Amino acid sequence: MSETATGEDAAEATSALARARDFMLHEARLLDRRRFAHRFDGESADAVVDALRIYQNSDGGFGNALEPDLRGAASQPVPLEHALHILEEVERPDRAIIQGALSWLATVSLPEGGVPFVLETVTRGPHAPWWVPTGIPSLNPTAGIAGLLIKHGVEDPWVDRATEFCWHALDTRLEELGPDDAISVLVFLDRVSDRERALAAFERLGERIMNDLVALDPEAPGYVKSPLEFAASPNCLARTLFDDTTIDQHLEALAAHQQEDGGWPITWEPPSQAAVSEWRGFVTLGCLGVLASYGRITI
Repeated sequence: MSETATGEDAAEATSALARARDFMLHEARLLDRRRFAHRFDGESADAVVDALRIYQNSDGGFGNALEPDLRGAASQPVPLEHALHILEEVERPDRAIIQGALSWLATVSLPEGGVPFVLETVTRGPHAPWWVPTGIPSLNPTAGIAGLLIKHGVEDPWVDRATEFCWHALDTRLEELGPDDAISVLVFLDRVSDRERALAAFERLGERIMNDLVALDPEAPGYVKSPLEFAASPNCLARTLFDDTTIDQHLEALAAHQQEDGGWPITWEPPSQAAVSEWRGFVTLGCLGVLASYGRITI
């Protein structure tokens, strides 16, 4: 079986998308409903950006539960990475949003050039227990933020410093990375301009992913990362880590995990019921995006 859906799969794929659309209307927040409408119904990208602005604070950072596990208003690095992903997704590198983000990054970055995983201000609102400030710069999400700003064509001293931090950390801290960290690093390696250096770093990271970080069993329980979470599209570097059979097995499993209500499940316990619904909308959209990227859902 190939990665692309055959004619006999078309009706099933259409049904899956229709059920997901119904789920999004019932359960997802406005931002993700607009993202869905843009991706699958041809609606305006500007409507997505308008919904995204609501999560940006006056300091230029993003908070306000854009990352559903962080319920407080305070700006945090990971929500900014989410925001930049969304701008890339809809191909709208909004100048005002990005300039505000750069101003905020300049105030929270550490001397090494990176940002922490989470800031002390996390204590100002409800949050999942794993959001623990450490006071040290982290590849997650510095690498993702830097990579996305590079993709958006941003030239700024912050990007230069963050890029150098990422290269140094990849040379010295690779063994410290967990699965989520590796995904943020892959965002950087897929987009950074120095391709020779990126490919060398990817070779080392790829070994770490295959040896320690990926769950190759499509039915592996709990909070694990499948090949499709590292290789969310067939054109990314991480796709080269997995053979066609493995990708096909995981695409079939992903499609099969759609629930009766049309959405996909999550594998962790968010801090509130609102966060559960927000995450399921976010994850459902992500699963649909992966299936569409591999040709399993056509618009």
